[in-house]
Amino acid sequence: MSLLAFGVNHKTAPVEIREKVAFAPERLSGALHELMARDGLREAAILSTCNRTELYCGTADDGDNTAYYRKILLQWFCSYHNLDIKQVEPYTYLYPDRSAVRQIMRVASGLDSLVLGEPQILGQMKAAYATAYQAGTIGSHLNRLFQHTFSVAKRVRTDTAIGASPVSVAFAAVSLARQFFSDLNKHTALLIGAGETTELVARHLRENGIRRIIVANRTLEKAHLLASEVNGYAIGLSEIRGHLAEADLVVSSTASQEPVVCKEDARLALKTRKRRPILMVDIAVPRDIATDVSELDDIYLYTVDDLQDIIQEGLRSRQEAARQADEIIDTHVSHFMGWLRSLSAVDTIRCYREDAAQIRDAVLEKAQRHLAAGCDPERVLNELAYSLTNKIIHTPTARMSQAAYAGQDELLEAARELFNINKTDNPKS
Repeated sequence: MSLLAFGVNHKTAPVEIREKVAFAPERLSGALHELMARDGLREAAILSTCNRTELYCGTADDGDNTAYYRKILLQWFCSYHNLDIKQVEPYTYLYPDRSAVRQIMRVASGLDSLVLGEPQILGQMKAAYATAYQAGTIGSHLNRLFQHTFSVAKRVRTDTAIGASPVSVAFAAVSLARQFFSDLNKHTALLIGAGETTELVARHLRENGIRRIIVANRTLEKAHLLASEVNGYAIGLSEIRGHLAEADLVVSSTASQEPVVCKEDARLALKTRKRRPILMVDIAVPRDIATDVSELDDIYLYTVDDLQDIIQEGLRSRQEAARQADEIIDTHVSHFMGWLRSLSAVDTIRCYREDAAQIRDAVLEKAQRHLAAGCDPERVLNELAYSLTNKIIHTPTARMSQAAYAGQDELLEAARELFNINKTDNPKS
């Protein structure tokens, strides 16, 4: 079986493309089953975040059939999202086998993230695995790969300083707010969504002295839960228009497929605020805030891509840690590929063991009959040992003799390696 990683990310595709190929969480299970129906695919998982959408697949082929599977995956990817292949193909990539294993480990460890070393991606990777496992699209190969990946990501986090600096998309959004407002304790923030990223934004804002936080979410209970942790106020998404004018800062991160803040909402809020500016940071993919909102005077709208410069400032302290993490990952990639290659020997080893067990049982049965007949036990044991040894080594030694006769030196060399025979050994010395 071959392993593949196919997709787009923040390095290869702009947000306009990434939002079009994102998978809604509630549709992932169905998408996985559709993907598994493609010819040659045996296992599959889908990771979809604001910065990447990646398909991890196990195929029926052991050989190099990368071009075929790139075509299969690209066609399904574009068909599922109703997109023109020519529009999407330039932004996609496909990693086969060793490169695929390295990619998934680097992604889970935060080394391929917009924010180097950010920890949220590991939780998202675990969620992607859980969804695929529940959907029944995880087989033995991907299961082993994911478990190995989680272990490697944990080691990277504990053995390097990759997470020492508090840098993340959430932290970058708050850093932008600190630059925009001279004093956060005089301002109100409206946070749309109640997921992990929003929770981090809320904590960073509170640590930086924000005066007031309003949390809006589709599920009011989740909004109340987050609001209670940061001494904030909870509202439903339908109430955003009525509270938008209170917000000096808006940070939005939901899984909505449609904008939750439109241009008219923002226009009315500005009118109520008497043109006092609003900083809006949209870190959702697909985007939560309609793009034409940026056309309004006194609205300053930033997307995840706009945070890049801010994020770069916090990366320097993580560069050496990232190099150390890559060394750890490369070692574990080799370990996993070794395990994968070892699977090709499973059938051979099983057959060899079964043959040896049959010889053992036959020799043992003969010895037991002799003992029952009253034969000398010492003689029976000696005959058992002699017979067992001869029968087990008969086929290998006969084949080595044939190889020597035929001049097959490479087979003899392989036998010496297989049976750990040193050519200089001389039992008579």
